[in-house]
Amino acid sequence: MREVASEYREWRAANDDVVIATVVTTWGSSPRPLGSRMLVSRSGRMAGSVSNGCIEGAVFEEAQKVLDSGQAKLLEYGVADDLAFEVGLACGGHIEVLVQPATEVHDRALELLEAERPFTLRTDLQTGTAEIAEGSPDAELASRDGDRFVEPFPRPAHMVIVGAIHIAIPLHRLAKLMGYRVTVIDARAQFATSERFPEADAILAEWPDEGLARIPVDRSTAVVILTHDPKFDMPALRTVLRTEAGYVGAIGSRKTNQNRFDALREEGFTDEQLARGASPGFSRLTRPGEAGPYACQSPLT
Repeated sequence: MREVASEYREWRAANDDVVIATVVTTWGSSPRPLGSRMLVSRSGRMAGSVSNGCIEGAVFEEAQKVLDSGQAKLLEYGVADDLAFEVGLACGGHIEVLVQPATEVHDRALELLEAERPFTLRTDLQTGTAEIAEGSPDAELASRDGDRFVEPFPRPAHMVIVGAIHIAIPLHRLAKLMGYRVTVIDARAQFATSERFPEADAILAEWPDEGLARIPVDRSTAVVILTHDPKFDMPALRTVLRTEAGYVGAIGSRKTNQNRFDALREEGFTDEQLARGASPGFSRLTRPGEAGPYACQSPLT
């Protein structure tokens, strides 16, 4: 929904009936992943893509029929044959596309997306009826479960950088390039400035625990602690290790890291809580939308 949100909002506001086409099944070399969407309006407008051009024309025609009937259709497309103009997937593969009228459920989904509130959208592939379950999704990727298509919509991937030091400057730019929302937290107001972090979505001149307490932290959140100073590091770790953050990282040597773990254990943190960041190696950060859409668990390094 995110890739066609602006068009959906505009067309629905103009009372232009809308049909939503969604890729719900893929086999082989499909040009677009599960959950890819294309919108078609009664006035003939189109947005998004379900196949990067292979079958859009055919889906457009079917969408007009759905607009007239009001009944959803599950369409199947396979490999194109030797006739160059026959509808099909020239790159190979096989997909199924659900074409359904937009409803108040989809309007609500857009509201939740705009409010950055997580939810799961479940659609019956036989009837086209959809329902929303609000709250953090149990899964990370869209999937088909028999006659149901399940799409998780977590909060947009969010990187929280604790410590407005020099290496945080290129990090915040890289995170933005990869599609993350970025918040920078540092109690030192002279460091936490928009001049130093022009691409940050938010800059909080607060103590780490206070700033983190005001931010929704879940599996879509990566917290990177760069202060390398116990009076900042430890309040941040105490706060974030009690959350469901998808990634927790803290700069420092192995000795520094071990001292942190020892201190946290003395304060009552369990090995289970600390193990979220204790495995060897360093997991890479992923672009939002990749498998998985969140930054992976990592050690406190």
